[in-house]
Amino acid sequence: MWSKFFQHYRDPYLVSRIQEFFGVQIHYNEHSKNKAINTINDWTAKNEKNSPANANSHLSKNGHVNHEIERTNNNHQNESRLNSDNASAIHVEDKISYKIKNYFWYYLFLFGTELGDEVFYLTFIPFWFWNIDGSAGRKIVLVWATIMSIGQALKDIICWPRPSSPPVARLQKKWSLEYGMPSTHAMIGVSIPFSVILFTMNKYNYSIVAGCIAAILWCSLICVSRIYLGMHTVLDVLVGLILSILLMILFVPLVNILDYYFLTNGWTLLAFVIISILIIIYYPRSDKWTPTRGDTTLVISVTAGVHVGAWLNYKTGAFVMPIQPPPYEIIWPSYLILGITTLRTIFGFCCVLGTKVICKTLTYNTMCAILQVNSKELMQSKDSLKNKKKILVDLVYKYITCFMIGFNIVYLLPNIFAMIGIERPTFYTE
Repeated sequence: MWSKFFQHYRDPYLVSRIQEFFGVQIHYNEHSKNKAINTINDWTAKNEKNSPANANSHLSKNGHVNHEIERTNNNHQNESRLNSDNASAIHVEDKISYKIKNYFWYYLFLFGTELGDEVFYLTFIPFWFWNIDGSAGRKIVLVWATIMSIGQALKDIICWPRPSSPPVARLQKKWSLEYGMPSTHAMIGVSIPFSVILFTMNKYNYSIVAGCIAAILWCSLICVSRIYLGMHTVLDVLVGLILSILLMILFVPLVNILDYYFLTNGWTLLAFVIISILIIIYYPRSDKWTPTRGDTTLVISVTAGVHVGAWLNYKTGAFVMPIQPPPYEIIWPSYLILGITTLRTIFGFCCVLGTKVICKTLTYNTMCAILQVNSKELMQSKDSLKNKKKILVDLVYKYITCFMIGFNIVYLLPNIFAMIGIERPTFYTE
C-alpha cells in the first residue's frame, strides 16, 4: 500500500500531467523520449519500489503528445537524481520545449512561489513590524526560522532529487540546485499564514474564519505553484505540509515562553545567538554543493537580529505597558495615517536595502582580506564543496548582513522613525 502511494506521488509524470492541466503544453522530441526511457530504467534498477514496465507505460502514455512549440529554454539544464539513495546519481540534461496556453495560471503561480522567496521575507517582515504588530512579528519570525531551518537541513540529509526533466518542464530554474524533499515552500506556506492567525486571534477582533480561509488559499497557492513550475513532486509537497503541521503543534506552545525570555533575559538571548551560529557551522553535508546552507543562514541570522534588537529596546526602557489590554479593534487608517505608513515603509525599505549593500560589501571585502584572496575572483569562482574559502566568506557575510537587517528593522529604524515623526504610535507597547 505505502509502496504504491510513494511511487505514485513521487512520479514525475504526475507533475507533468498537472502542468498540462493548468495549460502548459510540453513537447517531447525523440531525444527527450530516449533520455526519459534511459532515466526511468536506471531509476528502476536502483529503486525496488518502481518497475520498468510502469515507467515505460508512463512514457508511452505521455510521450506521444505532439504539441506546438512556442517557447524553448535554450540554456535549460535540468539536473535530476532519480535514485532514492545518497549514492551515485543519474544526471539528465535536455532541452524541453513548452507552450504556455493559460497565462493567468502562469503569472498567478509565479506570484505564489515568490511568497516563499527572499524578496518576500525582506518585504513582509519589515512591513509587519513597522505597520502591524511587533510582538506577533517576533513570534512569527521565530516559528518561520525554526521550521525553515529544519526543512532545509532535511533536504541535504534525505537528498531526494527534484522531478526529472524530461518529462517535467522546468518553468523556473532558480532553486534547481537544491534537493526536493521536503518542500520548504510548502512548509512556509503553512507556518507563516497560520502563525499570523495563531498569534493575533486573541489580540485583535477579526473574523477567524475569514483569516483561516485566507491562510488556506495562501498555502494552496504556494503548494500548487511548486508543482506547476516543475520544482517539486506531489510527495515533496505533501511531506512538507505534514511536517510543518507537526512541527507547529510541537513548537507553537513554546513560542510565548521563548519570546519572553529572549526579550527579558540577556543570557538566554546570547545562548540563542550562539546556537544559531553552531547550527550553521555543523549544518548537514550533502554529496554536492547546494544553496540550502546559505538560505538557512539568512533565516536564522535575521531572526537573531530581530530578537537582539527587541531585547535592546527592552533594556533601554523603550517598551511601555499598553494603555488598554487586548483584544483591540482593527481600525481602517485615515488618509493621514495611510500617507505616514507609506512614507515609513518606503523609507524603511530603502534603509534595509542600504544595510544589505553596505554590510555585504564591507563583510565580503574584510573576509577576503583576512583570507588573503581577491574578492572579485572569489565572488566569480565556482560554487562547490571544495571551494571552502568561498563557502566561509559567503556564510559569514550572509550572517552578519542579515543579522544587521533584522536588528535595524526592530531597533535602529523604529528609533529613526520616532525622531522624524513617522513612527507607529503603538510600536513600543508590544
